[in-house]
Order: sequence, then C-alpha cells, then structure tokens
Amino acid sequence: MKKIYLVLSHTGTVLSQIIKCYTRDEFSHVSISLDPQMSQLYSFGRLNAYNPFWGGFIHEHIDSGTFKRFKNTRSGVFSLEIEDYKYEKIKKTILEMEKQSKIYKFNYIGLFAVGLHMKIRRKNGFYCAEFVKYLLEKSDVCEKLPAIIRPEDFKYIDNLKLEYIGKLREYNYANLVKDKVSEGVAV
Repeated sequence: MKKIYLVLSHTGTVLSQIIKCYTRDEFSHVSISLDPQMSQLYSFGRLNAYNPFWGGFIHEHIDSGTFKRFKNTRSGVFSLEIEDYKYEKIKKTILEMEKQSKIYKFNYIGLFAVGLHMKIRRKNGFYCAEFVKYLLEKSDVCEKLPAIIRPEDFKYIDNLKLEYIGKLREYNYANLVKDKVSEGVAV
C-alpha cells in the first residue's frame, strides 16, 4: 500500500476569491502529490504566477510560483492509502501528461460553468478538480465523485485522512511525523 496526497488550498488570488464566492467553500484549488514531503504537486492552474489567464498542466511547489507569491495560502493536506498498482497507474498517467503537457489547456469555460451548476468538457482541457478526478477515476481509486466537481468534494472520499491544516508554507512533513510520534500516534 502507498499513499497519495490531496492538497486543497485557497491562495487569495482574484480568481480564487471568485471561485470561493460562488462555491462558498473553504478551498478553491486542489493538487495531488505522490510523496509526503510534497516535493512536487501536480494540477491545472497558472503557468505563470503573475498571469491568471495562461493556464495548463502544472508542477507546483510549496516555496515557489503562485504559492510563494501568495504567502498566506491556506491549505488542507489529506492522505489516501491505495494499492500499489493504483498508485503506479496515477504516476504513469501523470508522467504521460507531463510528456505531452503542451497539448493540455486550462478549462476556463468548464471552471465557470461549475458556478452555473453545469458541466462543460473541453478536449485536453481541465481545471484543477477535473484533473484530480480524472486521475482518481482512471486509476480506479474513486468512482463516486460528482460529475460537476469542486475541490471541496475530495474531502468526502472514503478513508481520506487529514494530515495538516494551516498555511501551506508552514507545512513540514518531518515536523508532522515528529509531533505524531511524540503524541504516541503510529505513523
């Protein structure tokens, strides 16, 4: 068994404020990581921290890009234990998408359709929650996610475990493990 990590966040950008306004949710973005240190997060979002209108398949880092620019980004880090073969399917899909990243676009129309309770798909286009849903469904991790998906919907996945909540820049896996061990919690 291996773990994947779903990172829900709210940066405070104008776009995230608009999303939060019509969803009324705590978080407005979701990313996925394959390691607890979150050395790389994968999602669909801004390709440039200063340009919200140029988006696509992205690698995010806690200490660079949009997350560095918006230092008060609030986050919830959740883990999900899955079978090894499902983990490998997710990893393989990410690597394939990474190799062909130029063909993928941000689905702005689909994102704004969520506010109207509509689903609009775009060929090779995703917004963040569509991307994570696609990975989880393609890898047989989850099949019960809503058709019109929002970042908050991932909180309701069976067996999802909250690892951390707070400012993203203050997330430190090593300290979390140390705190859990000192509390007598099995890691």
